[in-house]
Order: sequence, then structure tokens, then C-alpha cells
Amino acid sequence: MTIRPIRRAFARGDWPEARRIAGLLRQETVGGAVLLLAALAALVWANSPWRDAYHALTAWHLGPDVLDLDLSLAHWTSDGLLAIFFFLAGLELKHEFTHGALRDPGKAAVPIVAACSGVALPAILYAGWQVYDDGTLAGWAIPTATDIAFALAVLAVIGTHLPSALRSFLLTLAVVDDLIAISIIAFFYTSSISIGWLVVALVALAGFASTLRYGRNPVLLLATALLAWLAVLNSGVHATVAGVALGLLMPVTAGPGERVSFGGRVDRWLRPVSAGFCVPAFAFCAAGVTVVGGGLGDAIGDPVFIGVVIGLVVGKTIGVFGGTFLTVRLTRAELDDELTWPDIFGLALLAGVGFTVSLLIGELAFGGGSVTDDHVKLGVLAGSLLAALLASVCLRLRNATYRRIHEAESRDADGDGVPDCYAPERAPAPTTDPPGNPGR
Repeated sequence: MTIRPIRRAFARGDWPEARRIAGLLRQETVGGAVLLLAALAALVWANSPWRDAYHALTAWHLGPDVLDLDLSLAHWTSDGLLAIFFFLAGLELKHEFTHGALRDPGKAAVPIVAACSGVALPAILYAGWQVYDDGTLAGWAIPTATDIAFALAVLAVIGTHLPSALRSFLLTLAVVDDLIAISIIAFFYTSSISIGWLVVALVALAGFASTLRYGRNPVLLLATALLAWLAVLNSGVHATVAGVALGLLMPVTAGPGERVSFGGRVDRWLRPVSAGFCVPAFAFCAAGVTVVGGGLGDAIGDPVFIGVVIGLVVGKTIGVFGGTFLTVRLTRAELDDELTWPDIFGLALLAGVGFTVSLLIGELAFGGGSVTDDHVKLGVLAGSLLAALLASVCLRLRNATYRRIHEAESRDADGDGVPDCYAPERAPAPTTDPPGNPGR
């Protein structure tokens, strides 16, 4: 009789991939801390006696008055600097499809379904709360995005012993979430399209791909990338879409004589810039909402504020956890031995920490600087804070278990530099029973 192997959800990957993800998450955690400081600085300044100076700074225009490049500082951070963030998101997505969890349809099903459920349910709950005000339905996508940097910063505060398989799931979930978010921006928050500029963008992307294939001249790569960004900016599609497209074109497999792929080297160069400057600069310009003088009371009574909070805290949690639970049950899989369902629930709560993309969609839906957009910002901040606090309570209860798992994973009995849990299973020792007398 043939015994079918048990399918494992959240099974541990191979050691090189786990080591890469651990390094990536450390960078994102540091970036999340910087992001938090930038957002707090903006909130403090925007509610201080010098708040007019803050608003004047973010509204300050710079750039040539040609090709729509005379933008405010806030627009430069959202249309320009965030393109680098989304370039890395596209690059990470390419790696996940090539080498990560998304290359295996069986493993990919769980995070993909969880991400889709974690997008759909918050949007439904937000829209349901706007039933009496059709004018606010435009913000339906605001609570659908998970901010990986902020989520990991929260995780770093409450404990660093999250099981490796679950950390990989969180990263994969966030990558798929980013792909859905940028697709929503491209298809639902584009008011008009310039076909001519789109053609220029496609030509520039083709030139970028050709340069990657033949020679990889850095000047040509930079020139074609900038042209693609400029063309998308003027096409009517949000400029960050260019970043994702460029990231998806990058090679993520090491060629002959290469220890690290070209995409991996570019990621190493750009990720500190993105995490340490680009995203915090956007947060600084986007999070500074003035609540003194009655602004907070007006926001709390706004259906937009309530819908965003409910979407992030309730919708994300139920969507991610429910999608994961149903997928595992319907595929007759089992959780990996080191995990329990409370772990997954804590992760689902953590997925409700939304910031960067949520604020961006709020600006696109209601216009940056509008009263409704200010209420969106407060809703995103309040919902993310509440989700982070609830996740902290849940995951703190499991922290002792995480620590024991981490200690077991770190054992390297044979001293080969690879934890024993990643070493291939050894063949069983041969039996010592004499021939013709098999053991019982």
C-alpha cells in the first residue's frame, strides 16, 4: 500500500531562501522604525504652533515647468520616491515567482488566497459603511493594503522569535498584497489615459529589457528607466506603476560566474535608500494632519474614518485568517508542526497595519490636502495602531513558544554552518539483523 505524504501548509523552505528572507526582513524592520519616526515627526509638527511652516514645506513646488514636472514636495515623494519602493516590490514579486513560495502552486495557493481575501473583505466592509454617502465610495480600496515595513517594525518590538515559515508567509502575503494594490491603482484610480505617452512608456520598457539582456550599461539602464517613469507620469496612470513594471523585468537568477543575480545586487543597493529615505520621506509629507481645533472630533464622526478603521482591523483580520483557514481545510493540508492557528490569527491581525499604500490611495481617491483625505490619514493611523496593539497582545502570548522554536532551529550540531532543521534527512542506519531473520 502506498502512503501519500501529508501536505504541509507554511512548511519551511530551503536554507538559502530562509537566510535571504531573514536578511530582507531585518532591513524592512529598520526601515519600519524610521518610517514610524517620520510619521510621528510629521504629526507633531502639523499640530504644533509652527504647523503652517509644515504645510508650506509639503506644498512647496520644485522642478522644471515642463512635462508636468513642476510638482509639490508631497507629489515628488508620492510620484517619484515611491516609484523606487514599488520597483523593489516588483523585483521581490519576480523573485517570489522564480525562487520563492510563489513558484510552487501548492505553496502559493495559501498566501494568494489569504491576500485576495484580505483585500476583498475590507473593501466590502468599507463600502457597506458608506451606504448613506455615495461620494465617499471612491475610497473603497484604502483599507486593503498591508504595510510590510510597519508590520515588521511592530513585530520587532513585540519579539523576534516568529517562526521562519510564518515570517516567509508574511512577506509573501505583503508582496501579493502590493501587486493587487498597484493593479487597483492602475485600473480604478486612473481618470484619463494618454495613448501616446503609454506607447513611449512601452518603448522605454522594451529598451530597458534589451539593455538588461545585452550589456547592462548602467547609463542606458538609468536613462530608459527614467524615460519609462516620465512617460507613465504623463500618461495618466500613476507613476508608481512604472516602478513595478521595471522591477518585474529585472533578472533574479544568477548567471554564469555570478554569485548573486543582477537583480539581487540592485536590491542590495536600493533597499537601504528606499527604507531609509524614500518611504519615510513620503510618510513625513503624507502623515502630517492637523487635529487641534476640533479636527479629531470631526474625523471620528466621518463614515470614511470609521470605514477605514473597520476595514483594517476587522476586514483584514477576518479576510486573511478566513482565507488561510478555508484554503488549508479545502486542500486537506495540515499546519507545519511548529505552528498553531493562534499564530495565524496573530499574523492576520498584523496584516491590518496599513500605511504607505493606504495613504497613497486616499490621496488619489479624495485629493491630497482635502478634509476627507485628512480623515483618511487619521483613520489609517488609528486603524493601524489598533491592529498593532491587538496583534501585540496575541503574539505576546505565543512569544515563549516562538523562543523555544527559534532555539531549536538555531542548533547546528555538526558545525557546518547550516542549522540542523535545514539539513537533508539522513538515510536510516542499516539493520543489524542477520540474513533471513528480519527484525520485528
